[in-house]
Amino acid sequence: MSTDDASTGASDPPDDLPAVTEYEEMLDTLDVAIDEVQRKIENGRVRDPEREKVRVKQYRALGYLVNIRRQVTNDRDLAELTERVEALEAEEDAVAEEEEGAVIDVTDMDT
Repeated sequence: MSTDDASTGASDPPDDLPAVTEYEEMLDTLDVAIDEVQRKIENGRVRDPEREKVRVKQYRALGYLVNIRRQVTNDRDLAELTERVEALEAEEDAVAEEEEGAVIDVTDMDT
């Protein structure tokens, strides 16, 4: 995110959520694996039933990798949304505290 945590009052993300850069690294690794499996499927020669079994396994691996990539993408998006919500809540709390401090007690005033 482009905002400074100190200016928004946002806290660090919970320890159980990986940083966004970790998600990007996972997605990059999955993209490489997906490309490699696709290359093997498209360029491999099938001459006998045994190799056809290997190709079927490659398709299964591809499906599995794509599913994992989808899950990692969803987790990354959820972590980003959590950060944004926490920042908005912190900002809302700061505004509420400022408003409470701005209330003047007229009974304390000398007239």
